[in-house]
Amino acid sequence: MADDTDIYRTIATPAQSLYKEKGSKFIGFAYPVDTEEEIKQILSKLRKEYFDARHYCYAYMLGAGGAVYRANDDGEPNHSAGDPILGQIRSANLSYILVVVIRYFGGIKLGVGGLIQAYKTAAAEAIAQATVVEKVETATLQLNFQYEHLNTIMGLVKEYKLEIKEQDFNLNCRLQLAVRKNLVPTISAKLAGMAISEIM
Repeated sequence: MADDTDIYRTIATPAQSLYKEKGSKFIGFAYPVDTEEEIKQILSKLRKEYFDARHYCYAYMLGAGGAVYRANDDGEPNHSAGDPILGQIRSANLSYILVVVIRYFGGIKLGVGGLIQAYKTAAAEAIAQATVVEKVETATLQLNFQYEHLNTIMGLVKEYKLEIKEQDFNLNCRLQLAVRKNLVPTISAKLAGMAISEIM
């Protein structure tokens, strides 16, 4: 059986929080995300929606082991915003998540310590508003094969509980499957034995 390194915790749906400190407003947003492209779209949408805010600080983590991550201070002093947000993602043991904290400046400077505390709190509260779910990282395999292999392929789908994303059974058969990441080498080896082409 597959090991557990492709299991991760994320949030089920977006969540929001509001934290106020000395007149400054910190609005926290947490989003479940799959790709960096999706993250760019969310950030762009938030900048348009909250166009009059002073800072849009964020952090994200992708990959079951949190291999891809980034923290951005967006003009706040170095490590006073993005890192505290990333720290909250890490301490909640989450991945495939984006947390953004938008700041409206209230006229009173908070100092680096105050900023760290404010960004950390806004991020933690946004995460706390969300429902945490456990998921399995998957890869997409596209199979092209002759009709005579259909029963064998469907046997594999059933045996490994693979999710069929798309199917087309005309003259040549085409199947798009979501395969658990750690199972990909096993499935690929079995398909190679049947001389079936696959495209990741």
